[in-house]
Amino acid sequence: MSSLYSPPTTTTTISGATELSHHHVYPKTSQLSISRSLGRRPSPKISCKVAKNDDQNPKTTHNEGKANMFDRRNMLIGIGGLYGAATTLGGAPSTLAAPVQTPNPNACGPADLPSNAQGLNCCPPRTTSIVDFVLPTPPSTLRVRQPAHLVDDEFKEKFTRAMSLMKALPSTDPRSFSQQANVHCAYCNGGYSQVGFPNMDLQVHNSWLFYPFHRWYLYFYERILGNLIDDPTFAIPFWNWDTQAGMTMPTMYTDPNSPLYDPIRDRGHQPPKVLDLNYDGIDSNDLPDQSMIANNLTVMYRQMVNNSRTARLFLGAPYRAGSFPNPGGGSVENIPHGTVHVWTGDRNRQNFENMGNFYSAARDPLFYAHHANMDRMWSVWKTLGGNRRDYTDSDWLNASFIFYDENAQAIRVRVRDCVDTTKLGYNYQDVDLPWINAQPTASSTSRVRSVTSSTPQTAHAMESTSKSNKVVNFPKPLNKSLRTNVTRPKKSRSKRDKDRDEEVLVIEVDVKKHDEYVKFDVYINDEDVVPSKKMQVKAEYAGSFVNVPHRHTHGNNKGNHDLETTFRVGLTQLIEQLGADDDEGVTVNLVLRAGSKGNVVIKSMKIEIA
Repeated sequence: MSSLYSPPTTTTTISGATELSHHHVYPKTSQLSISRSLGRRPSPKISCKVAKNDDQNPKTTHNEGKANMFDRRNMLIGIGGLYGAATTLGGAPSTLAAPVQTPNPNACGPADLPSNAQGLNCCPPRTTSIVDFVLPTPPSTLRVRQPAHLVDDEFKEKFTRAMSLMKALPSTDPRSFSQQANVHCAYCNGGYSQVGFPNMDLQVHNSWLFYPFHRWYLYFYERILGNLIDDPTFAIPFWNWDTQAGMTMPTMYTDPNSPLYDPIRDRGHQPPKVLDLNYDGIDSNDLPDQSMIANNLTVMYRQMVNNSRTARLFLGAPYRAGSFPNPGGGSVENIPHGTVHVWTGDRNRQNFENMGNFYSAARDPLFYAHHANMDRMWSVWKTLGGNRRDYTDSDWLNASFIFYDENAQAIRVRVRDCVDTTKLGYNYQDVDLPWINAQPTASSTSRVRSVTSSTPQTAHAMESTSKSNKVVNFPKPLNKSLRTNVTRPKKSRSKRDKDRDEEVLVIEVDVKKHDEYVKFDVYINDEDVVPSKKMQVKAEYAGSFVNVPHRHTHGNNKGNHDLETTFRVGLTQLIEQLGADDDEGVTVNLVLRAGSKGNVVIKSMKIEIA
């Protein structure tokens, strides 16, 4: 069969396979060819058309001219490794900013798994060499990923044949379906430690690594499938859950006789059941189909329009080598990414397997269609205008991962090479974006004047009880709902200020048991203590925090294994829509929708101008 891969030029031979070696596994910066793919092509014009696939923003690849320069941090990495650089300078490891480095596949250890999954080995096969990824020669025709509900019979036959061949490969083959599923488990459940920081997990969720990691993941999965059927034009489909016709499980994944089928899914959510993008873990939102669809579109509007106006809000918070995992995920990573995972998984199983838990999610072929739509959201996001541009931070552009390609070769990839899908040889079929105009209408009672706190950076909360509300200070467990008045740094901002700087609600969250599904909703200036889910999504709804069940053992150097993260919600457009722009502060209501009592602690809350 023909190969889809252009031969890389840099090979790293791994010696000392059982230990992490910075001198052999991670060569010096010059050997890694950091500037290999930057600055070679003129930057095309930026498209602002909402319905087009636009990854061609010049700021996404050039880092304002800095990416070609030798960075002192990279030189230190090449000389002595991240840990040596940090300690030589006399500072704690987390004080030295650096890109997250490629983990050594031979240093992968046991993942932290639920008790019913003990004995599962999520690590890839051992390897003796790693080669650097080289962007392929641009194809004359891009591979086009189609909506799963619109593919024809010819595509279905091709896809099922490719999946059958992948599932027939030996489990020791890194191209096999079981090994592809293990990739997610190893990167998401503590199989890898950060290079140079053995007491810290490498975690690709809840940070700016989420989108690029999963883009690379799908890229190699797609290439393997195409290679197995000798079809370089093959492209995986995407689950188009952001449009009405795609808001059910795609039927080609629900045939029990198909290799695309997974029996470990929620039996109550089979077609024609309409997907609930705001899913609470139970079907409490029992609305007519058209009302559910309207709710879903409103959720998409909130997450893709209101809550995505900066890279930090959409892509997630910076995550550098030596820093604690989970600094904060982006808007769509929380919801609907997390809610679709859990809605698809089997709620009758202990850990919502398969899709509802990180360790098992990629065992379901539908996982890849779900993440293809997430990947598409990244492309769509950059067409929506304003400040929606990729990070230019070199620590993001130079972060790296390892995957196996269609030839079973270990490949080192970097974020900077995946920001433009056309350079990777694929794009997405254009489809309607019905959520772009799904802004909810504010009611006449939504403008509730908040009482400002005495200090701009602090807030007090009223815990909802059946008898009364009492004022408490943070930190505070979120057992049902918490209402708090938060002062705004600046009111009555000009249009220019609003276009330039986003007003952001920042919530520090501590999840004690992160192996259970957790979700809480955020409401702004809402008069209801616990807003009902038996109606359309309210204008006061601002977004949701979601934790997909997973486990990890070494979250930070303090031995604290809680999921400590930061949740951010964009407020600028919402405050304007609620008519509260002249108010000194806003009333924030957090409502726990899923999770056990005492599991979620709100550590602090404030509003920042980002």
